[in-house]
Amino acid sequence: MANDKQTTKSNKKDAEKDKKKGGLRKYFKELRAELKKVVWPTRQQVVNNTGVVLVVMSLMGLFLFAVDTGLSYGIRALIGLGAG
Repeated sequence: MANDKQTTKSNKKDAEKDKKKGGLRKYFKELRAELKKVVWPTRQQVVNNTGVVLVVMSLMGLFLFAVDTGLSYGIRALIGLGAG
């Protein structure tokens, strides 16, 4: 029983030592390797996607403007009815 606890403690210490080995250098080495695996979009894909985002944002802006204006008009009408 005590031997099991000792083994667990030594395993934890070994794991901590392994984490510290290499540290920052290992992290950046692995980061660079992962970035090389990424399939980056072409310039044309980025331009197309940016255009789509701008169009959708504009449409959503117009939609929200219309909803806000409509609700504002409706609330003003209700307040006007209550005051009269």
